[in-house]
Amino acid sequence: MLDTFFHPRSVAVIGASRDPEKLGYSVLANLKEGGFTGQLYPVNPKADQILGLTAYPSILDIPAPVDLAVIVIPYPFVPAVLEQCGEKGVPSVVVISAGFREAGREGLERERELIETARKYDLRLIGPNCLGVIDTATPLNATFAAGMPPSGPIAFMSQSGALGTAVLDMALAGRIGFSKFVSLGNKADVSEIDLLEAWGDDPDSRVILIYVEGLPDGQRFIRVAREVTRHKPVVAIKSGVTKSGSRAVSSHTGSLAGSEAAYKAAFRQAGVIRATSMEALFDYARAFAYQPLLRGRRIGIVTNAGGPGILATDALEYAGLEIPRLTPETTAALMDYLPGAASAANPVDVLGDALADRYEYAIRRVLADPKIDGLIVIVTPQAMTEIEATAHAVGRMAQESDKPILGCFMGEARIEAGIRVLAQYGVPNYPFPERAAAALAAMCEYRRRREAPLSEPEPCVECVPRVRELFDRVRAEGRVSIGDAEAWTVLQSYGLAVPKSLLAKSPEEAVRLAEEIGYPVVMKIASPDILHKTDVGGVKLNLRTPEEVRDAFDLMVYRAGRYVPGARIWGCQVQQMVQGGREILLGMSRDPQFGPLVAFGLGGIYVEALKDVSFRIAPFGRQEAEEMIHEIRSYPLLEGVRGEPPADQEALVDALLRVSRLVTDFPEIVELDINPLMVFEEGRGALAIDMRLVLHS
Repeated sequence: MLDTFFHPRSVAVIGASRDPEKLGYSVLANLKEGGFTGQLYPVNPKADQILGLTAYPSILDIPAPVDLAVIVIPYPFVPAVLEQCGEKGVPSVVVISAGFREAGREGLERERELIETARKYDLRLIGPNCLGVIDTATPLNATFAAGMPPSGPIAFMSQSGALGTAVLDMALAGRIGFSKFVSLGNKADVSEIDLLEAWGDDPDSRVILIYVEGLPDGQRFIRVAREVTRHKPVVAIKSGVTKSGSRAVSSHTGSLAGSEAAYKAAFRQAGVIRATSMEALFDYARAFAYQPLLRGRRIGIVTNAGGPGILATDALEYAGLEIPRLTPETTAALMDYLPGAASAANPVDVLGDALADRYEYAIRRVLADPKIDGLIVIVTPQAMTEIEATAHAVGRMAQESDKPILGCFMGEARIEAGIRVLAQYGVPNYPFPERAAAALAAMCEYRRRREAPLSEPEPCVECVPRVRELFDRVRAEGRVSIGDAEAWTVLQSYGLAVPKSLLAKSPEEAVRLAEEIGYPVVMKIASPDILHKTDVGGVKLNLRTPEEVRDAFDLMVYRAGRYVPGARIWGCQVQQMVQGGREILLGMSRDPQFGPLVAFGLGGIYVEALKDVSFRIAPFGRQEAEEMIHEIRSYPLLEGVRGEPPADQEALVDALLRVSRLVTDFPEIVELDINPLMVFEEGRGALAIDMRLVLHS
């Protein structure tokens, strides 16, 4: 439980100072001036009194229990003081002091010492190297930020303290309010996941914002966030998502995947709305915090200027929302009331001379239309525009309606008064139509994700023993990759269909097996040390005679030995030639934060060139598998074009779910490619033609 971080009865500031230039002074002053009504205990061995409060030499000298300790002292003394907090029985500690993991190896050792002490005494720790904690409802300001932010329904957590100070300063401007604020710092103990759990049921917070730089326990984040987002929106921004080139990969999937792909998939599966900028983060936050949730994707527009109305229309459609025709009743009522030159269609153009009463009538009529789920009100400051009166009209309508209304009062000097009025009613204002449209799109996406059924993967208990035995044998032989014959064992164990395939150790055996399988056949070099067979000429297609089979065998074995000296050559795999169908890639690379990252896309040699791939974190269920298939840009090819029959999408869903189970059951699989998976027309299934699999070394 983290309750004592936000609702403590008593707070000790260890390192409290009489010097206004010191952080210890700022923290104590913020607590006192921020309205905290509990007991405050400055701790400073060189002072008897600070800011009119009795000071104590150490926390052990405080004669009463302490719920929260805030440590603001030089880093060399922090470990010993944290030990004293443990002895005192303090349940929650904020370490503002820097000089730990961010300072190098010695700092990392000091931080580990803090973690050990926290576990020893079962206390929870925020920080070190952080800004502190704020709860505006308590009220509590245990930070060194400049001032207490206004109260509001937004809970914000940030790994960056400096970013936090900027955000708090923005709040002081009066257009956004916070319920809670936490600067996490180094996250030695309390993390974003812990705060998500704590804030999920917080009655003071309608929306949770996260600035994150890294999530070490990605699987737990997905599980917790999935539960929280079923009843409360979570909006996150992730920095540092560019792909790192330092990790060596040998599979197609590994070369395509990266931090960005993993976080995108994880946030989507967890129901978290992703913001790509700080501007978007707070644009979305204001809509979620102050307006009813959008119930559909049909948006109305009321404007006094044609150009901005058209821009709003374009932005909404681009964002995947709809601008529907109004009902005949609404249109007729608007035409009867508005001037003849006005437009009663959607967007509703009330003209540049519109006063507040004309706006109010149009807004009321559009909101009442059953084909409208939300509304953007655009106001440009023209000669006759009643800016403040119009803002009051918008605010009154927003308070009466259960549909979200977003303002788009465009301009600077003259429009400012109207924006202040909107803020009084809790109506978010966006300076440009595109930003209002993006906020509504975020609301629509959250509603869609929240209402989507949760699907859990089913275990494949009978699959595990056979594959476990194979992997144990491979590793006992000192190998990390598997050959074709072994790949078939894995695929078939998990219910994935494969073509007829047999291993030949000589040209003569290859001919015999080819005749047994039936011409034409495919031949592939069989070696656990050659992952990309085509690179060494290790694949021959459409072999139709015994002579072609013999020649292919000899040539492939020769080339493999020449181009990969020392490779173990088991012979050649003779395989049924599969004709027709569409080539698909199913793959997995193991992400350091989230674990198995499964990929789906067009297969064959084009996958890396087109990079048309969707990702999900395993394990996942049917809903996610279906979404993966629909997400790729080339999805229409699977539906069938120019008379081609549609592909068997049910077989693709089934294959994705089986791969998800496989890579979840065996965490030692670090890379996997099924490329290609040949999918045939609807009802005819799919065949896994080739698989590469690499185990952890």
